[in-house]
Amino acid sequence: MKAIVVTDQAAGTAGMKVVQRPEPQAAINDVVVEIHASGFVPTELTWPSTWTDRVDGDRTPSIPGHELAGVVTALGYGTTGLSVGQRVFGLADWYRDGTLAEYIAIEARNLAPLPGDVDFTVGASLPISGLTAWQGLFQHGRLQAGQSVLAHGAAGAVGSMVTQLAREAGAYVIGTGRPADRQKALDFGANEFVDLENDTLEDVRGVDLVFDVIGGDIQKRSAGLIRAGGTLVTVVGPAETRPVDGLAVDFVVESDRAQLSEIVQRVRDGRLRTNIGKVATLDEAIAAFNSTERRAGKTVIRVRP
Repeated sequence: MKAIVVTDQAAGTAGMKVVQRPEPQAAINDVVVEIHASGFVPTELTWPSTWTDRVDGDRTPSIPGHELAGVVTALGYGTTGLSVGQRVFGLADWYRDGTLAEYIAIEARNLAPLPGDVDFTVGASLPISGLTAWQGLFQHGRLQAGQSVLAHGAAGAVGSMVTQLAREAGAYVIGTGRPADRQKALDFGANEFVDLENDTLEDVRGVDLVFDVIGGDIQKRSAGLIRAGGTLVTVVGPAETRPVDGLAVDFVVESDRAQLSEIVQRVRDGRLRTNIGKVATLDEAIAAFNSTERRAGKTVIRVRP
């Protein structure tokens, strides 16, 4: 099968190569999926799990990418809950070969059924962005109707999901981003927008939840905007500054079949829009990842036309 592999951590996306690899076999509780579309997060190439296994052994050449949509082609011994020929989407294990390939062997529990009226490209754009937003808001942030959310990067792949899910849950959403992001953030449902280059972030006060995808100075300043008892949720590592009389939670997104099903149902109902930027083929993928243009939305790789 055709796949993209990485072997050199220092090279970044420039070190990616398209190669031929054997098709994977399904282990116990696995399925093999013929991948139709996949997603890739550029920061993956800084994650230890891209380069080493769970006991810190070298696992290169490894196949990156962790989001997929496709069709089940084989079941491993003992696998239940899915069937050959079924359309699925989901989030692959961080420590196993990923989704920038024509096939993947993946634990069945990491997949959810993909309804026939949802395109594979849309399905592949949902797992990391959708699950990150869902888990950050509802599991870790414990968001309730009537609360306020400061959503950083509100026009981005994760931030646009945060904005939409928070609004649907009855929250008041203040989105942030660059000047060019204002209209997009408002279109995704932000009630207000803070231009991080020209507006004063500290004018925002007393929010219940900050959803941070930026880190650094913005994260530190945001901790001071949270009301007593509020929560800072971040996906960029442990918070350097905690809110006074509040919680700081950093987390790594996990696959969850029930949550994936909730997310895709909202897409079908028109309650949730995915934020897809560029769509490229597997042969074009490396050039797409190395683009000098700023990424607007999620880059999706269409493995099969």
